[in-house]
Formats: sequence, C-alpha cells, structure tokens
Amino acid sequence: MIRFAWRQFRAQAAVAAAGLAALAVVAGVVAGARADGSLRAWLGVLVIVVPALTGMFWGAPLAAREFEEGTFRLVWTQSVTRLRWLAVRFGVAGLTSMAAAGLLSIVVTWWSGPLDRAAANQFGTFDQRDIVPVGYAAFAFALGVLAGMLIRRTLPAMAVTLAGFVAARLAVLTWVRPRLISPVALNLALNPGSTGYGQAGTLSVLFGRPTLMPAPPDLPNAWITSMRIVGAHGAGLTTAALDRACPGIGQGRGGGGGGAGGGLGHSQAPQSVVTRLQDCVAKIGTSYHEAVTYQPASRYWPLQWYEFAIFFAAALVLAAACLWRIRRAGA
Repeated sequence: MIRFAWRQFRAQAAVAAAGLAALAVVAGVVAGARADGSLRAWLGVLVIVVPALTGMFWGAPLAAREFEEGTFRLVWTQSVTRLRWLAVRFGVAGLTSMAAAGLLSIVVTWWSGPLDRAAANQFGTFDQRDIVPVGYAAFAFALGVLAGMLIRRTLPAMAVTLAGFVAARLAVLTWVRPRLISPVALNLALNPGSTGYGQAGTLSVLFGRPTLMPAPPDLPNAWITSMRIVGAHGAGLTTAALDRACPGIGQGRGGGGGGAGGGLGHSQAPQSVVTRLQDCVAKIGTSYHEAVTYQPASRYWPLQWYEFAIFFAAALVLAAACLWRIRRAGA
C-alpha cells in the first residue's frame, strides 16, 4: 500500500524536488554575490506561500478527487480498508509536504543568514525561517484533506483550505504568539530629541488623531510587542491631556521632531516647530514615560518551538478527524 501511494504521489514529489534543487543551485550561485534585500524578501514570501500551496494542491484533492470522480467506490472494494487507505496516503503525502517546507526553509535560512544578522531583526522574519514552516505545512495539508473529505469537491475544498490556513496564521500572529511567553516590560524616560509627533498604521491614520510617538529603544534582534506613553498609574496619554499640556502642538509645517518622526507623508518641520515639540515632550515627560514590552532575542527559539508545536498538534487533531470521518463515509 505504501508503494502504491508513493507511485500515485511521485509526480508531485518529483516537481517539488526539482524546484528545491533549482532553488539550492541558484542560492549557491548568488550567495557569493550577496544580492540586495529584494531577493531576500521574495524568498521569504516563497516560504510563507509553499505550505498553503501544499495544503491546496496536495491535501485538498487527496480525498476530494476520489469522491468527485467516484473512484472511491473501486478503492473501497479492494482488500485494503478505507482507514488504511487514507492513513497511508495521508502519511506519504503529508510527510512529503513537511519535508518540502523544511528543506525550503533550510535553504532560505542559510542563504539569508548574513543579511538577517546585519538587519538584527530576527523576529521580522520569524515565520519564514527555521522550523515553524514545517508546522505550517503539516497543518495546511491536514486542513486540506479534511476540507476535501467534508466538501467532496476539489476546487471548493482548495478555497476553504486557503481561507482556513490564512485565518489560522493571522489568529496565531495577532493573539497567540504575543501571549505564548509573558513579554519583558521596560520603562524609559521620554527623550525630547527622538520623540516625534504624528500617526502610524493605517487604522490610526484613518480614525485616530496625531499624538507623541517615541522612538523604539535599541534592542537588537528583540521583538517589540508594544510601545505606549503612560502615566505613573499606567493610564495612557490621551489627546485631551496632550492638548491641555501643549496647546497648538502639531500646528505649522510638518509633524516635527525627533527620530520617531511623524506619520504618513512626514516632512522636515521648521526649527521653531521642532523646538516647540521638544519643549512639549519635556513637559509631558515630567508626568509620563515610555512603556515598552518586548520579547528578547533569547526567546526566539522557544517561540519557534511553541508555534511549531501548536500547528503540528492542530495537524494531528485534523488528521484524527479525517480518520474518524473516513470510517463513517458512505458510498
């Protein structure tokens, strides 16, 4: 049965192997020239996309195509039980998906190493390096197989797989990863020379108001999870309090000031505006300070293993659901 499953899957495996070999050759050739960051960015995108593609094109059709074309009736009349049939095919294709994602991550992590070290921002490429892509691939593949078994149509199952994978990744990125390990808290005095005035982020630009923006602290390879200006009791600086302390702040050309700079479309402000902003920051700094939470560089690998474990455990749960479902599947 294993040999038969491999024969059915060997064409896809051969394409993946050829692609990885070509990428390894290109990476080896380009490594000496050390191209700019654009290639690094595209390779990172590739590592993110490949797990989703394996779930869509390898996982979703694995059972959905059998149901869609009716060939499952012939398969299930053979001596091999439907449970063993699915388990073997799931294992062969699933392990190949994980191996492909892992080898791709190894190549990209190796090639990007010098650029990553120079950038000193290892968390900026967290989901494009090392072991977490293997967990993503396992989850995406298992999700695709389950979607195919439930929907029994290949194209809809592929669409559901993509949507579910993206939703899971965003949920972990937004809510789970920042809470896996309690971040370190750091309180800093406001620096008039590096605190700017403006807005950051699309939502803030659309719905918020400009405010003071302190510069990020110098924490190489750390992941800064939040930066706020707070008072002695932890209450954030409100726009009303800022307006009372610094009437007319932000008026004039430019957003002004220090290293943090202003928001969208920031331009250099006249010296009078910069001086007024710095005086404002010094005044606010008597009652408020910069509160930073971050994950230090030493927590990179623990977070890698935790996130891998989350997605791999989810893949095992989905695999168990697939096996449970196939036992009760009707003809």
